Amino acid sequence: MNPVTVATALLLTLIAGLSTGIGGLLSMFQKRSSSHFLCASLGFSAGVMVYLSFMEILPESLHYLEQFYPDTRANVVTVITFFIGILVIGLIDRFVPSRDNPHEIPDVVTLANKVQAGTDHHLFRTGILSALAIAIHNLPEGLATFTSYMADPQIGISIAIAIAIHNIPEGIAVAVPIYFATGNRAKSLGIALLSGLSEMLGALLGLMLFSFSNADLMLGLVLASTAGVMIYISFDELLPTAERYGEHHLAIYGILGGMAVMAASLIILT
Repeated sequence: MNPVTVATALLLTLIAGLSTGIGGLLSMFQKRSSSHFLCASLGFSAGVMVYLSFMEILPESLHYLEQFYPDTRANVVTVITFFIGILVIGLIDRFVPSRDNPHEIPDVVTLANKVQAGTDHHLFRTGILSALAIAIHNLPEGLATFTSYMADPQIGISIAIAIAIHNIPEGIAVAVPIYFATGNRAKSLGIALLSGLSEMLGALLGLMLFSFSNADLMLGLVLASTAGVMIYISFDELLPTAERYGEHHLAIYGILGGMAVMAASLIILT
């Protein structure tokens, strides 16, 4: 493995993870008028992930696996691994209690109106539990970002950007209850940032797998499962959150825009 490539992949994963801090900052200054932009951005991120998963990541996975599985077996292994990726992220999501699920992003203005002066221990607990839940969710996302860059830097950068956008509302989910419970901006922002750092654990897991296994085979398997993770995130997290923050058609426009931009960039850079 090229040390420069590995270092760049780790750096991209770190940046994507730390974007929860952007959500933490937005949670302190957000106004209702900003929700439409967030809605379109989340839709855009979903469009990027869906397009990349089916048009680039799965074909790339098949390319690697064809070296080890002849005839149609490579297709079968790719499809099975794709659904295993969906199963893994789905199980992680399933075992997070619904009331602490990071997908349920609090409304900033509503909380601001409800919270009284002083520390609200229930809200603080909600924020901490959300941070733990998001940290668990971010492990496969860090693995996906790292692995994608190792396979193809162009795909890896695109996924890192999409994951970064996706992490913004997760930072809001952590920082909002902590900020309005304690009034401490530094504490809420710090915990939001820490929740995103778990993506680095996923990246280090990917590095470990490459160190002890056949690199091409591992790339093929992890890329297929990465596509599954991306699809699940798009339909289970990004689109419902986009709908909640804005209008249905605005989210759809964001999706189509993400696909169009991704398609054009891949054609230009090919």
